[in-house]
Amino acid sequence: MNKRVLGSGGPRVSALGLGCMGMSEFYGPADETESIAVIHRALDLGIDFLDTADMYGRGANEELVGRAIKGRRDEVVLATKFGIKRDGSARSIENSPEYIRAACDASLRRLGVDHIDLYYMHRRNPDVPIEDSVGAMAELVEQGKVRHLGLSEVSAGTLRAAAAVHPIAALQSEYSLFTRGLEAEILPAAREVGTALVAYSPISRGLLTGALPRAEELPADDFRRHLPRMAGENAEHNARLVSEVTRIAAAAGVTPAQLSLAWLLAQGEDVVPIPGTKRLKYLEENAAAADVTLTPGQLAALDAAVPADAVRGTRYPNMSEVGR
Repeated sequence: MNKRVLGSGGPRVSALGLGCMGMSEFYGPADETESIAVIHRALDLGIDFLDTADMYGRGANEELVGRAIKGRRDEVVLATKFGIKRDGSARSIENSPEYIRAACDASLRRLGVDHIDLYYMHRRNPDVPIEDSVGAMAELVEQGKVRHLGLSEVSAGTLRAAAAVHPIAALQSEYSLFTRGLEAEILPAAREVGTALVAYSPISRGLLTGALPRAEELPADDFRRHLPRMAGENAEHNARLVSEVTRIAAAAGVTPAQLSLAWLLAQGEDVVPIPGTKRLKYLEENAAAADVTLTPGQLAALDAAVPADAVRGTRYPNMSEVGR
């Protein structure tokens, strides 16, 4: 698989990564045996960029990834995150230097590794100066516990302030045909400071597959049942947009998911999508998108079919912690 570089001087990673979150939580029942098989197959296909976080499965996802890469650590660019604390059903954002140091050590233990290749601040607490948080993260680089730094879902201003303290290899934010709000300010800021854009939910949590059931038909523990984009009139409107994407995909001879990933890859060499899956068949389908090159006409057709502001409904029920 082709490689892309994360930021100025960051690691070289596969053009498509693998999001591991759903292997442990949020998307219905877990199957560890198949999840490990998915990670192994990803590595066999040349997908070397694995994404997890300490809050996924309350640490269980890091442990799963650690077991999966045991004996294959040198094949992996390993990314994890800190910053979202969970206490029962409640969540809080913690960015203090003391917490960052403790969180890193805990992630290293769960992953069973001696260093993290890319360490993200998962969400930002604006009560903690970004300079203090990134300063603590930079200390982890100096100590050899972390190789490169990243942020997730921050504003353009926060990214610039962070990059003034230490190079930020990657900004992980939601980006897809259905989520394009970062194109106005955040993506230009990332390019200004030499930061790559790691796109999570690049298939809009399954909406852009064209095969996602109605929200009420999803498993009871699937968090998508509660997303505004998948409810009521929003769902009906967005389904019509998906139909247009499906039509263009059929004409191109690819699946809607492959078309959506190829569109993202065409947005710049500094964009790296990390589609998540816990199923081998979807991994294979997604991986094939790296070989799809869209023509200018196909890109124009997609832009016309799904204008930047066409999708209805917010990404989360509560958007207050996003984009700080």
